[in-house]
Amino acid sequence: MGRALLEREREIAELAAAAGEAAGGSGSVVLVCGEAGIGKSALVEAVRGVLPAEGRLLIGYCDDLATRRTLGPFRDLVGSVGPRLTAALAEGRDRNELLEALRGEVSWVQQPTVLVVEDVHWADEATLDVLRYLVRRAAGLPLVLVLTYRDDEIGREHPLRDLLGLVSRTERVRRLPLERLTKAAVARMSAYNAQRIHELTDGNPFFVVEIIAAGDTVRPPPTVVDAVLARIRTVDEKTQEALEQIAVVPSAPARWLVDRLVPGGVAALAPAERNGLVTVAPGRVTFRHELIRRAVADSLPAAQRIALNQRVVTALLEHGDVDLSAVVHHAVEAGDTGTIAAYAPRAAAEAVAAGSHREAMGHLRLALEHRDAYPLAEQAELLDRYAIECYTNGDNETARISQREAVALHADDPRKRGASFRWLSRIEWMNGRRDAAERAGAAAVAVLEEAGDDRLLAMAYSNQAQLHCLAARGAEAIAWGERAVRLARQAGDQATISHALNNIGLARVQAGDGRGRADLEESLRVALAAGESEHACRAYVNLIWQFLDELKLAEAEKYLTEALEHAVYAEHRMFHTYLTVELGLLRLATGRWDEAVQCGEIGAGSAMAARSPALVILARVRVRRGEPGAADLVARAWAVAEDLRELQRTGPAAAMRAEAHWLHGGDPGAVAALERTYAEACELGVVAQEAELAYWMTLVNRPIRPLASDHPHALQMQGRVAEAAAAWRAIGCPYEYAAALAESDDPEDLLVALAELDRLEAAPLARRVRARLRELGTVRVPRGPTDGTRHNPAGLTGRQLEVVHLVGAGLTNAEIAERLTLSVRTVDAHVAAVLTKLGLHSRREVGTRAAELGMPPPRDR
Repeated sequence: MGRALLEREREIAELAAAAGEAAGGSGSVVLVCGEAGIGKSALVEAVRGVLPAEGRLLIGYCDDLATRRTLGPFRDLVGSVGPRLTAALAEGRDRNELLEALRGEVSWVQQPTVLVVEDVHWADEATLDVLRYLVRRAAGLPLVLVLTYRDDEIGREHPLRDLLGLVSRTERVRRLPLERLTKAAVARMSAYNAQRIHELTDGNPFFVVEIIAAGDTVRPPPTVVDAVLARIRTVDEKTQEALEQIAVVPSAPARWLVDRLVPGGVAALAPAERNGLVTVAPGRVTFRHELIRRAVADSLPAAQRIALNQRVVTALLEHGDVDLSAVVHHAVEAGDTGTIAAYAPRAAAEAVAAGSHREAMGHLRLALEHRDAYPLAEQAELLDRYAIECYTNGDNETARISQREAVALHADDPRKRGASFRWLSRIEWMNGRRDAAERAGAAAVAVLEEAGDDRLLAMAYSNQAQLHCLAARGAEAIAWGERAVRLARQAGDQATISHALNNIGLARVQAGDGRGRADLEESLRVALAAGESEHACRAYVNLIWQFLDELKLAEAEKYLTEALEHAVYAEHRMFHTYLTVELGLLRLATGRWDEAVQCGEIGAGSAMAARSPALVILARVRVRRGEPGAADLVARAWAVAEDLRELQRTGPAAAMRAEAHWLHGGDPGAVAALERTYAEACELGVVAQEAELAYWMTLVNRPIRPLASDHPHALQMQGRVAEAAAAWRAIGCPYEYAAALAESDDPEDLLVALAELDRLEAAPLARRVRARLRELGTVRVPRGPTDGTRHNPAGLTGRQLEVVHLVGAGLTNAEIAERLTLSVRTVDAHVAAVLTKLGLHSRREVGTRAAELGMPPPRDR
């Protein structure tokens, strides 16, 4: 171990300092990252030597299973923690009980805790959720939360990204990226042929140790795998067989499993332990490094690997406390169809209960790959479950296909067939297939009215209310919703009560009925009290949408903070994406356009319902900044909105298209689209849509009907630009504030507007204001950021220019995030946007390309 920890003095000192601060009650989060073999686990073990006398070290592991172990690293703590947490983990209790038990476990000031979760790049959703809980609270606990991960294995869409973004926003965090060993360190480890060893291993500590341990430093093995296998061949045949058996177990096998699988039990591994291949503890056995285990497992013939995995399946099933994820993993590796069919659905149910919806989806997918093992009725139920998990995870097309299959298989059970039709209606709508959604919704009602199940029928009625509401057919929505509420109250079904109140409330809000907000708030309260996460998320979405429409941005911000946290807690990715798009709409309104773009990019590739507003965000920013590609984005955004055939989509898209045409021209169809959409808004009586669309109608010289409203756009139409500007400023919309002032004939107003537009980098409207100032005879018109525009042919924003120069300077995304006080996830989005705009595939090319284009350094902000 001493050799493996060469050149790690700084990292050990940082961990020692963190442990000492935790003993004083000030906790922190420590991120330890690096490639496989870099020494993350060795560093963690070194913590034992720097703990305060009263401190303790707890270590849990995430494993590279085909489908992740639900709460795996926390279950590893059983036997090392108190009875409350042990019971919460062992009995699968309510998640709130688990979180409270965990918090109680690490809150004891007399015993500060260093809690290590190894390999969090392999963590399941429920584990990531628990880690979010701890990250938010670590600073106030006697806790050091150490997370190790391979930073070269997490792409932009990796689930760990969200957690790392949260960590970057915490007040007490240490980052310990581990570097490879220098040539000098390798020379200290081996006096012979150090140069050749360093070249072969590139300074990776594990590789260095293995090459040296192979015993021939004059002619080292050509690869590290060869070195590992050469060492294994030095032990006797029985020990080799024991190593091969435990090598097929990705997680560290418990003592009982080793005793069950290996003749002679743990004692048979003593030669391997002496040879530095495994580490034996009282409770479990681990290979000294995951790369050793993989080298052994990968060297096995397929037939032998299948047989060894089957032995693990047998041992797990004979043991009383079955680890369902492990059983399924080894059954897949063994090709054991019967065991997969029996246990994959159970593993999925366990994952759902813990909130690990990605893992549940994986288990159900496995089960359906062996669907012939189930009767048709069970196949239908599996398809129902799989469709719902796909919907929850945002994979709506797979959800649609699976739900359609489920409907077809439920032919003999009207209750299940009706419920399946109702889900199909929801999923079809999410895919932008309104006609199909309405057909499925009507079928659900028809089937369930004959089935005699009031609870299911109430939800089918509420689904009808939802479809009418989304199409802005308010009266029909309210009528169906009230029928649903009456039935649901009789059945005591809180989920459907929440769902129906949501539809009634949204329909009333659209019609300008003040009772709507109370309905929406009651819908949210009912859902939260009943623990109905999906309905709570939907209530949040519609409340926030209402606040955005009514320009109540502070209230939208407040609810968004709660809603995003709830969606993360519920692991509802689809709603999390939708809420992120709503955050983008808020950031667009408040002039934080770089953040709006980030949110829009997250939603642009998702289901149609979220994609439509996301594309409007992206198009509007490009239009207002005059960036390349704006016209294409406008066309895409309009096409998606038109396909959805709902005013809540076509209204913003028509306004965006009209704005683009007004600023830039070149879209003769924009005015006709605006006229049609405005007429629809007037006919349906949707107040929020009518005001904005009427404003654009006047700018393109089209007639409107009288509008009795104090909306800022209405004030502008009446020529009351000073009042409109004051209203926009009070609301917090800087672009609209500047646009209102730009309609003034007072040069002072125009100069204020110009300064705001330059700050926002809104060049097209700024050019119009400059021209207007010159028409009015203003002698000194500010030039604005013309240099940056002229020398920035790629159309990068100011923030993106900053990122370009920092990437070109060789900084990592984490370092850029720290320099700019942003989250790592935000920097990831900026880097991706920069690469796209510069037409590059690698960050290594950024500096060269920026120099070729003559890009200026970023302006001070």
